[in-house]
Amino acid sequence: MIGPQAQESFEQIFFMAARTRLVTDPQHACEIVAASNDSARGEHAVLLTISSMQFRLLLILNIKDDEAIRTYYLGAAEGALVDAFMEFGNLCCGAMNQHLLEHFPDLGMSTPYALDSQCLQYLRELKPDYVQSYALTIDGAVQLGATLCVCAGAPFDFAAAPLSAAHESAGELELF
Repeated sequence: MIGPQAQESFEQIFFMAARTRLVTDPQHACEIVAASNDSARGEHAVLLTISSMQFRLLLILNIKDDEAIRTYYLGAAEGALVDAFMEFGNLCCGAMNQHLLEHFPDLGMSTPYALDSQCLQYLRELKPDYVQSYALTIDGAVQLGATLCVCAGAPFDFAAAPLSAAHESAGELELF
């Protein structure tokens, strides 16, 4: 029910958001490759949703609580890795939401919440129209998993304009 241009657009929007919002420094590279649904797992899953009248998008970010991720996202600070990572996930989902607003003015976005990574095996129960998993490598050392899952209420398609990092907002507050 989701057209091929929409699938490509969701992927393009996610890639731009991940490369600019899941990194702690804009100079850090974020390599993204398609992965099997099973390989995108970590111990923790952070779930975010974007909903419209036409679709519900779930962004599931998977992390392992290892030294590379702790150092990257927490530095020397103490605290829960999942809590710190949820902030980055929220920024990533917010950037996706901003781009999708150009095509769907009725969007709503959830706050991030953590789940056990075993929940991914139940995605098919939602009867999604599009599911794609990715393996992300940040700054050559940090490994993450991500899954885009889109459920549609009716057939739709859209084409996102090509995105460039130069036009990417930094997430600042907008005043109306």
